[in-house]
Amino acid sequence: MKSLSILFIDDDEIERLKFKKVCNEFNAKNTILEAENGKKALALVNEKNATFDLIISDLNMPVMDGFQFLAELKKNSSLKRIPIVIISSLDDKETIEQCYDLGISSYFNKSEEFSKHKSNLLSILDYWQKVVL
Repeated sequence: MKSLSILFIDDDEIERLKFKKVCNEFNAKNTILEAENGKKALALVNEKNATFDLIISDLNMPVMDGFQFLAELKKNSSLKRIPIVIISSLDDKETIEQCYDLGISSYFNKSEEFSKHKSNLLSILDYWQKVVL
């Protein structure tokens, strides 16, 4: 199983802890970096010179939200091909379409029920471990 370099962006520390817990249970030796907003995430992406295999991001964050982060990331030709999965509590059609227009790979709704949230995260990890070369 290939290990992935993942950037996980969410202002909620609990969400970041849940993601790390699911990754540990998934038993992959993924490298995970975290950011609590789009501005810090953009700095990490630029610092790491676009070596991330996958970015997973929330939309509602302070300083720079997920929409602003996506727009900035997609402006850079060397960064715009990084796959991005959105996990958000926003579930209206307009928001989802806006994210796809900004070039995301997939969109998941955050579930209040941990087992459903865990299932979504596991499916994301499983899929991208198989797809990323």
